[in-house]
Amino acid sequence: MRKIIVLGLIGSLLISCQKNEEYIAVDPFAAIKATFGTNLNMAQLANYANQPIPSYITKFNGTNNPITDKGATLGRVLFYDKKLSSNNTISCASCHIQSNAFSDTNVASNGVNGTTERHAMRLVNSRFSIESKFFWDERAPTLEAQTTMPIRNHGEMGYSGTNGDEDFSALLTKLSAVAYYKELFQFVYGSTEITEAKIQNALAQFIRSIQSFDSKYDIGRALAGSDNGPFSNFTAVENQGKNLFLTPPIFDATGNRTGGGLGCNGCHNAPEFDIDPNTLNNGIGGSINGGPDNSVTRAPSLRDLVRNDGTTNGPMMHTGVITSLQAVVGHYGNLTAAALNNTNLDPRLKPNGFGQQLHLNAQEVNAMIAFLKTLSGTSLYTDVKWSNPFPN
Repeated sequence: MRKIIVLGLIGSLLISCQKNEEYIAVDPFAAIKATFGTNLNMAQLANYANQPIPSYITKFNGTNNPITDKGATLGRVLFYDKKLSSNNTISCASCHIQSNAFSDTNVASNGVNGTTERHAMRLVNSRFSIESKFFWDERAPTLEAQTTMPIRNHGEMGYSGTNGDEDFSALLTKLSAVAYYKELFQFVYGSTEITEAKIQNALAQFIRSIQSFDSKYDIGRALAGSDNGPFSNFTAVENQGKNLFLTPPIFDATGNRTGGGLGCNGCHNAPEFDIDPNTLNNGIGGSINGGPDNSVTRAPSLRDLVRNDGTTNGPMMHTGVITSLQAVVGHYGNLTAAALNNTNLDPRLKPNGFGQQLHLNAQEVNAMIAFLKTLSGTSLYTDVKWSNPFPN
């Protein structure tokens, strides 16, 4: 009787006989190839870990879970896999769509049992921030924790263990039976065992890899060496908008702006345009389903609010109530009612105890809109490494 030895080698099936032993080389990525075809090249992974980052970008979160090409590749598959929902209809990418800077054009995204309670936050440049808490209300202490909370939500992805849902352990059992996950988890972690922590780390690595630094602003910032002074590639209107963004306003005793800029940089700090961790509510205290919601204190990066053609990447704010850059600027121009009714309003929006009145003229509004448009990149929307690896 011949002895058969199976070797887990990459490559084509190979049989060689030596005396009574038969050696068979088995492709460890056979299921991955059968499922994804050329969309995943395990022999030449996409560059997630060493993407170029401008020298002026210095804010990072997630240093305890550094991005690896292997981990982010697994994260990409998990991000787009509808098997992560209880009825196999919803993935992370259903609500965070690449063509919309990883947000949604719907005010509320569809889940397995209804719709989301808040608008889907854009995920672009999530890594480049001092703030390490996630969700609009910062209830997730880390991005890793955030990644599986929608999966555990009854309305969103349905593994809540409540209202007749199976619990998260059922998902682990389900994924453990999927051949391509056995290969992927073995490849990334050296074991086919699937755990929530492994899923969280891989998803977080993929999300943190999603970056946008090829905007008109980035070109100007690199040429200028700092945000101070005009950018040589900006129009006069764009430079005016940048100055308004960066310069603090001057207020009188009752909250009326009498000089200076608009002070946006106080909460959305350039050059990352991330949210200040100490920021409170921005004056939008409602909710999608009606009633108050003053607990929102986080915001995504201001990068890629719009595409290069100027169209928005879906509605903005946690309620999706704002649908244009003009409306964004207008909201912060007049905060009287919000200041009186919102108990969690950020004090920077309530100078001297009064809701700020910026008294913007048309030229200033147009300048701010022009500047905000310079923060949008190009590759974010088309780069294959952030796209759906599953065949159409």
